[in-house]
Amino acid sequence: MRLIVNGAEHDVAAPDHETLLTTLRDRLSLTGTKLVCARGECGACTVLLDGISAYACLTLTAACDSRAVTTIEGLGRDSDLDPIQAAFVEHDALQCGFCTPGQIMAAASLLHENPAPTESEVVRGMSGNLCRCGAYPKIVRAVQAAALSANGKSANG
Repeated sequence: MRLIVNGAEHDVAAPDHETLLTTLRDRLSLTGTKLVCARGECGACTVLLDGISAYACLTLTAACDSRAVTTIEGLGRDSDLDPIQAAFVEHDALQCGFCTPGQIMAAASLLHENPAPTESEVVRGMSGNLCRCGAYPKIVRAVQAAALSANGKSANG
């Protein structure tokens, strides 16, 4: 099958039962998408599938044929961070960093669907992503700052 991952086409021969998470990590060496619960409970494996957040641990690779998959590696690069990534850094919205790729991908989907979310909308929109370190207030601030930045406004007013 053909996967379109981060804008690049890949021919992949994955078994019918293989998850997108396994394909991304083991076949394409895209390890930013994390394996944690393998049950869709934590959100660490969140990717964008045709622009909508999806748990890669619950998504079969076979269901992704010719669809656009975006991983954390596809958002920004080193010195050219995506505005959401930059906001996470600026607002110190991480501690151990393990959940951060999934958090950022969920935020990207949220901001695509709702470019100017309220605090409660951010909390609700990010609720499928767990942070064991408890950085939730900073994550909410980072998502709101990214929204303001994308709308041409400063987070400081």
